[in-house]
Amino acid sequence: VFGLGEATFASSCVADARYLTPIPEGMGFDEAATIPLVYLTAWYALCDLGHIESGEAILVHAAAGGVGMAAVQLAQHLGAEVYGTASEPKWETLRALGLDDAHIASSRDLGFQQKFSTHRDGKPIDVVLNALAREFVDASLELLGSGGRFLEMGKTDIRSAQWLAENKPEIAYHAFDLLDVDPERMQAMLLEITSLLGRGEMKLLPHQSFPMARLSHVFRFMAQAKHIGKLVVVPTES
Repeated sequence: VFGLGEATFASSCVADARYLTPIPEGMGFDEAATIPLVYLTAWYALCDLGHIESGEAILVHAAAGGVGMAAVQLAQHLGAEVYGTASEPKWETLRALGLDDAHIASSRDLGFQQKFSTHRDGKPIDVVLNALAREFVDASLELLGSGGRFLEMGKTDIRSAQWLAENKPEIAYHAFDLLDVDPERMQAMLLEITSLLGRGEMKLLPHQSFPMARLSHVFRFMAQAKHIGKLVVVPTES
């Protein structure tokens, strides 16, 4: 099986069965480990909170990260027009996901606001999936029109209800934590995600696997934010 459970890099853990589902035939453990957190986050954000529909436009920040790559694929599957930001060395990853240069901008400066607004002739974005903070949040909020949905999966810059009422009362703002989702809904999402991956309608994320013995190296590598997709820790062979 694969799914979510609480363990600190242990060899086993006890998990609620509703957070688990069987690994599809032909899929390895390493591949399965890349799925749950990123695809569940993307699915819950876009479908349950964002209610994104075919023909709408979504901005995915950090689109070359794990959740970002999952969200881009899911949004495309749902028929949305996708804009994405990433550091420039990762733009080729976004192109491989089907985004052209008009739909790609840097996540390191605020140029995305003007670029995407110009490309859309001032027409607002419908949904923003955010992983940035401070002035990047402000710029992203400016891209949303009345009825827009801002999906905040970060923890460092959550806007208060009072701030939103005073500054952006016309948008729906959702700061969320995946672990707050009802277990029955988690099970349903896992089954839907597994079905889409099994039919090839979405693809597994690229990943790099490391033995448990190199755990400190993995954290240092992750902190550099230069990798694409997911990092997977596997048991150290005896």
